[in-house]
Amino acid sequence: MSSEYKMFLTPREAAHTVAKNGRRVLNQGVGRTFVLSLLAGFYIAFGAQLSTVVTQDAGQFLGFGISRFMGGSLFSIGLMLVVICGAELFTGNSLLAAAALHGEIAWSKLLENWIVVIVGNFIGAIFLAWLMFETGLWEQGKVAEKALHIASAKSQLSFGVAFVRGVLCNWLVCLAVFMATAARDITSKMLACYVPIMTFVASGFEHSIANMYFIPTGLFISTTISSPDPSISWYNFLVTNLIPVTLGNIAGGVIFVAGAYWYAYGKIDD
Repeated sequence: MSSEYKMFLTPREAAHTVAKNGRRVLNQGVGRTFVLSLLAGFYIAFGAQLSTVVTQDAGQFLGFGISRFMGGSLFSIGLMLVVICGAELFTGNSLLAAAALHGEIAWSKLLENWIVVIVGNFIGAIFLAWLMFETGLWEQGKVAEKALHIASAKSQLSFGVAFVRGVLCNWLVCLAVFMATAARDITSKMLACYVPIMTFVASGFEHSIANMYFIPTGLFISTTISSPDPSISWYNFLVTNLIPVTLGNIAGGVIFVAGAYWYAYGKIDD
């Protein structure tokens, strides 16, 4: 039976499909890639803001672990939107390395895609953070307190800790995309996105695009208070957090998912 009639793809078929899907960068214009990248930034930010709002006071009633579980469950909507509605997410696009390893695209095309996509994700996530700030909804309940706590904690990570958390995060994100590729229907794709994303958020790993929402949100809110936390700064956002987390995300996706399955399953059978 042809793979298109199966309920799901085998790991080998999914690995080869991921590599073949990378060919899209050869014909997809920069403009389209940029717009789809903006959308991915919005979608991940929607998941991040929902997680912040719902878990603002959950810890005091449900405990730390259940609160983290809830946050991860809600955050997963971001990747569901990316996968099902179609968008270009930098962390997920680490899997394009599989296409480069298989010779389907040039490494230069991979780098070009990553640059356009991360810029689009950055603009999209920060723009949504600004929009949410302008709504004034952060003034309700303990949303501001929660947002500031998240931004402060992320801004104070050491380079090594941020890098390793980034590796573990995108290992799971790319597995989510891999599993969603193997799934053949929307319900299965949603479940494939949910489990790994819930796991990385509940575990406390670091996602570069999510942090493009979380930390700027803290920065915007900080402008309204008389004694802002000095750790929440643009320098700490861009240098202390974003650089090591992004490098870790690349390593996690390229080495542990794209590279591992390229080595395990070898040449694509066209």
